[in-house]
Amino acid sequence: MNDLTTKLAKTTLHAVYHTRLDEFLAPVTRGAGVVFMLHNVRPETPAQFSPNRILSITPDFLQLVLEQVTNRGFDIVTMDEAHARMVSPASHDRPFAVFTFDDGYRDNIEYALPIMRRFNAPMTIYVSPDFCDHNGRAWWLTLEQAMRELGEISVPFETGERQFDLSTTAQKYKAFQAIYPWLRAKPDKELHPHVERWAGEAGVDPFAACRNLVMTWDELRAVRNDPLVSIGAHTMSHTALAKCTEEEARWQIEASVQHIEYELGQDCRHFAYPYGDAISAGAREFALARDAGVKTAVTTRKGQIPDRIDDGLWSLPRFSLNGDFQDERLFRVLLNGAPFKMLSMARGAFGRAA
Repeated sequence: MNDLTTKLAKTTLHAVYHTRLDEFLAPVTRGAGVVFMLHNVRPETPAQFSPNRILSITPDFLQLVLEQVTNRGFDIVTMDEAHARMVSPASHDRPFAVFTFDDGYRDNIEYALPIMRRFNAPMTIYVSPDFCDHNGRAWWLTLEQAMRELGEISVPFETGERQFDLSTTAQKYKAFQAIYPWLRAKPDKELHPHVERWAGEAGVDPFAACRNLVMTWDELRAVRNDPLVSIGAHTMSHTALAKCTEEEARWQIEASVQHIEYELGQDCRHFAYPYGDAISAGAREFALARDAGVKTAVTTRKGQIPDRIDDGLWSLPRFSLNGDFQDERLFRVLLNGAPFKMLSMARGAFGRAA
């Protein structure tokens, strides 16, 4: 989401807040519950050039979210309990909330878990074994670090080589907004060489992000028996499954579940699709997750959990706690579900461009 889109979204959400339209529509739009998606929780102020800042919220905002969710009558539950409620929707009359954390960052335990404990709130952490082994590539973080160091970057777009001047922060952001989606459209075997070439030019270790930020197996074993912590799978190498062959995609799902069970000595019952959007996971991947035997699988598609889930247990939408939207008023509007419902209706009426 670029700066203009972010500003437009915030302006719209503030307008909805002041009209209280979200409160009026809440009984219809809130649904059965919500699955929150988080990545990093940390107190540091982002660097001047931080295009991945949307993946990070502060501990104070997490505290505010937990207060709001509790005060608005949600039951904060585990993914197992959410599964039970989705399978038997008539068994409870209060909406549920699940807090999920992608990638296994160490700050989830250092900063998020103490706050979750204050509310007796469970959390599910989805991990990729290659990341926990510290031989994975969090390429989006490596790209950010490389661009922070470089003064220029050359990108071999299909339409021809293009040079980007990275002398200023504004130029870095403009370049990132062109390069990131181009890379995201590629399978891992094609995107990693580009990022590693730029990392080499910048003197950045492409494995440093995992080594510095992601929990090891020993750190996960230290919390595996905490009643508030569940560990789910996130593929072996954090890959966009839709860009893999069916055989490779199946292996990525099944091997990650098995590896986590081996390392932690407990069942792994839940899964998250890396990236999780329509170009990264679709009907084939949903069927593969179902066939792998996991109880649920979550996407990054925006929305609340509907009152009837039918066959959607392996394509669950989530509500991203976004670093650019750390505002109590905006959160209230989003929690009531009206923006997601209106976006879904717009897409249905006008197509994906909406």
